[in-house]
Amino acid sequence: MERFSRLTATACPLPLAGIDTDQLAPARFLKRKRAEGYGPVLLHDLRKTPGFPLEEPTYAGARIIVARRNFGGGSSREAAVYALLDYGIRCVIAPSFGDIFASNAVYNGLLPAIVQEPDAEELLGTLQAGKTALTVDLESGYVESATQRWPFSIDLVWREKLLNGWDDIDLTRSHQAAIDAFLDTYKRENAWAWL
Repeated sequence: MERFSRLTATACPLPLAGIDTDQLAPARFLKRKRAEGYGPVLLHDLRKTPGFPLEEPTYAGARIIVARRNFGGGSSREAAVYALLDYGIRCVIAPSFGDIFASNAVYNGLLPAIVQEPDAEELLGTLQAGKTALTVDLESGYVESATQRWPFSIDLVWREKLLNGWDDIDLTRSHQAAIDAFLDTYKRENAWAWL
């Protein structure tokens, strides 16, 4: 998985609450092969709405999305995360996320950054006012515009995995010395079990 440390990029406001996984990657496209890419189906039906932000030239090439609460609720389809990543999105900022979506996001290198609801509204307003560049710094836990700064949170284990580009096996291997020490002690204290 690609590491995530700091990203400065165009951010797109999606001032909607409850964007679910079926909106992110509609069920009728789930037979696509992963190699075909899911980017073209990201928010497929919503993107047909006139003036939908993701279709506006101002937000072309966006790598960050800012939305309202409960982003990625609904079914457990991992294709919702694939669609975001294949489109080029590396971070979604929202007040809350569907649990399974957030877990799938981290496993695939997408940062689900949780902000307070008033901060999400400020961020949306900033983007809608035409200030489209944001910096997301996972090390410091802040989202920044040219003039403002907002804190975000993420589970500490997920933070470590994203910063290092680790999956679950890599995370376990990072504790190899402690595992070896435990095993050596256990074998010494329970030699009878190893006969």
